[in-house]
Amino acid sequence: MGTINAISVLSTGQVQIRPQHAESNGTPFLWWLNTSRQWTPPKPINVYVIEHSDGLVLFDTGQDRSSVTDPDYFPTGFAGHIYNRLARFEIPADQTLTAQLARLGHDIADVKVAILSHLHQDHIGGLRELAHARIIVSDQDWAEIDKPRAVLAGFLKQHIDIPGLHWDRVTPTPVDDPALAPFTAAHDVMGDGSLMLVPTPGHTPGSLSLLLRKPGIAPLLFVGDLTYDVNLLAQERIPGVGDTAGLHTSTRQVNEFATRNPGVAILAAHDAAAPTLLRTALGQATHHA
Repeated sequence: MGTINAISVLSTGQVQIRPQHAESNGTPFLWWLNTSRQWTPPKPINVYVIEHSDGLVLFDTGQDRSSVTDPDYFPTGFAGHIYNRLARFEIPADQTLTAQLARLGHDIADVKVAILSHLHQDHIGGLRELAHARIIVSDQDWAEIDKPRAVLAGFLKQHIDIPGLHWDRVTPTPVDDPALAPFTAAHDVMGDGSLMLVPTPGHTPGSLSLLLRKPGIAPLLFVGDLTYDVNLLAQERIPGVGDTAGLHTSTRQVNEFATRNPGVAILAAHDAAAPTLLRTALGQATHHA
């Protein structure tokens, strides 16, 4: 198994969403989207940084600062109305992916692999900075960007299918690994078993979660937007965006994995508790070493 030397988290700004986005109350999407008058407190836009012996790996790439500086970044019309109602961002100039990596002591050029949990805009924002890297996405999510209503489903093709990028579109394949149960399909990112992608559809059809396995620590499971709060996930309280049945199924699988693997840290893309959860997981490993 390859060596993982360090795991960090950075944030490319903050996002506010509707309370019903973070936790479904059973009302239809368009109803709460158009009637809600509340925003959640600011949530981070997390990017996970993994120092693997074969190179720097990112899980997600954050939000593009152009989304708050370029008036043409988002669509207009009805689609633009949806984006405007769905989220609002704050991304200071010093919180781009390149700047935040530098703060951790990394050069953007050192990134070898960038894994996208899914293709929504707050996960693909660093793509223009990663023309030198291998970019992994699920085949299923990639297929979504060309569908007639893709923009209404959160897929902005002009910010995804950028000329010059090195895409690696993957489909998890069946595995017989008790250590991955209850997941029955996976994709080995580095070919050494240390970073395994598992399908967790629901938020999008092709959403992926990343399982990190490092000797001496409990597993780390990065779950993208399957949840916005791991306490809600543990109670099977799902977000209000995505396929309800898929979200429930994937949530139950993640919770079963957590039951089978005591101490696992579940790390979401917009959970404010994620940095503390990560530090605790890594600190426990140091303490027991």
